[in-house]
Amino acid sequence: MTAPSDLVAPTSFQPASPGLLRSVFRRHAAGVAVITARGARGPVGFTATSLTSVCAEPPMISFGVGTGASSWPAISRTEYLGVHILGEHQEELAATFARSGADRFAAPTAWRDGPQGVPLLDGVLAWLVCRVVARVPAGDHRIVVAEAVGGDSTGAGRPLLYHEGRFNALRD
Repeated sequence: MTAPSDLVAPTSFQPASPGLLRSVFRRHAAGVAVITARGARGPVGFTATSLTSVCAEPPMISFGVGTGASSWPAISRTEYLGVHILGEHQEELAATFARSGADRFAAPTAWRDGPQGVPLLDGVLAWLVCRVVARVPAGDHRIVVAEAVGGDSTGAGRPLLYHEGRFNALRD
């Protein structure tokens, strides 16, 4: 099979570095999720683009979180957490949960206490409440593996994406 003429063959090799990894993953479109948990001082949460479905039986997900993140102390101790799939109408919500030092649960963020005391965001495309089963060290991050115990997939709209360092929507 020959490559289309408009594609360029790889021509250079760069040694792996944090900059190369960030540059490569800017080219990777990812869905946008917000992870929430109940912390000692109230709800915590952060925007994640590393959410992955691990398996369907049992229903498990994973995501990465930095150990220097303000949400990490709560995520490191919680038994249950929330996973929220954001819609294209929720760019500002995604930005709020990505912003360091923001009061993420203050107005205009609409949320409520859900099962197991997990903070649940309103108006999302879908959400899960998950029980944490593992926190795997990975450099300055942890890969959190969690089993879904319930949720809702009936929200309306199209997903919010992250690509080239900014939030985007799907195109037809």
